[in-house]
Amino acid sequence: MAEQEFKQHIAQHLKALRKAQGLSLDSVARLTGVSKAMLGQIERQESSPTISTLWKIASGLNASFSAFFATSSDERTSDENFPEDPNMKVKAIFPYRDDTRMEVMEVSLLNFHEQQSDPHATGVIEHVHVLNGELSVYFDNAWHELQAGQSLRFYADQPHTYKARSDYTVFHNIICY
Repeated sequence: MAEQEFKQHIAQHLKALRKAQGLSLDSVARLTGVSKAMLGQIERQESSPTISTLWKIASGLNASFSAFFATSSDERTSDENFPEDPNMKVKAIFPYRDDTRMEVMEVSLLNFHEQQSDPHATGVIEHVHVLNGELSVYFDNAWHELQAGQSLRFYADQPHTYKARSDYTVFHNIICY
């Protein structure tokens, strides 16, 4: 997906979610912790959100992350490079669907990148499986070390962090809502 099309898809999805829930930009700002100004810029396609910002919006609106950039819940999408996050790529392998209440993403972290994530809704569980490199995952007030071929699962309704322990780390992130 080209950058302009990517921005447009995110903008349209954000606006549709906001309207469907009957929320103003002020209300969305309070729910997500993202400023009203930034939300307005995203909706007007004047700004491309960082991955962290998009996670905050998705979590605050009780929406799936992949729905913001996946073009269809039945097709695979290409790697999405977030212009503001050059050290992280996200590929929706299986975008969120209401009937499965889950999404599967392949996440690539470059250059020992560390990505913090705000808590998701109560009861959300994440499963992580490392495909390449080494990964540290912080949850339950502790770091958990994984190498290629290793997996773990945790309740993601708490702050959590992913940290690449190598210059190129790839993992599957399965989020169950």
